[in-house]
Amino acid sequence: MSEQKSVNQNKKLVMRLIAVVGGMFLFAFALVPLYDVFCEITGINGKTRGQALYQAKKIDRERLVTIEFLTNVNRGMPWEFKPTVGSVKVHPGELNEVTFYAKNKSRETVIGQSIPSISPGEGALYLNKTECFCFDQQVLTAGEQIEMPMKFYVDSDIPKDITHLTLSYQLYNVTDAVKSTAGATK
Repeated sequence: MSEQKSVNQNKKLVMRLIAVVGGMFLFAFALVPLYDVFCEITGINGKTRGQALYQAKKIDRERLVTIEFLTNVNRGMPWEFKPTVGSVKVHPGELNEVTFYAKNKSRETVIGQSIPSISPGEGALYLNKTECFCFDQQVLTAGEQIEMPMKFYVDSDIPKDITHLTLSYQLYNVTDAVKSTAGATK
């Protein structure tokens, strides 16, 4: 009888362990979207929000915030990609526009997607983009070059101690992913 009891206890233990592993898997699977939502709400990790509407508040002419622009092209992406200006000084509350240059250096059409990040992370709550090439994928034919606008404003509620923001873009080649998605929907 004690042997049967031991077998039953082992079965219960195995079932509990399987449930724990399954729960851990589900938690890990849900962690990415939860992290994205958390970063969007708090501005932690420099994640930027989506497109904003320009809400004309009082422009703070007494303050200037320096916005620095950085770009990085992911390995395997055959584009040149850079800001047309390295930095600008802006008044909080004022709508501004800068442009970014891109050129497809390959002999094929390439689709690019840029992912923004803001540093310090708290600044992501105050930098609002009303128009940005990062909202959409960019398609450039072989040798094509373009200037892409980015319109933004720094919220006038930005804390006084934040005087410098760095907006960086990482450019990825999404051509194969777009083609495979388009092929799957046909």
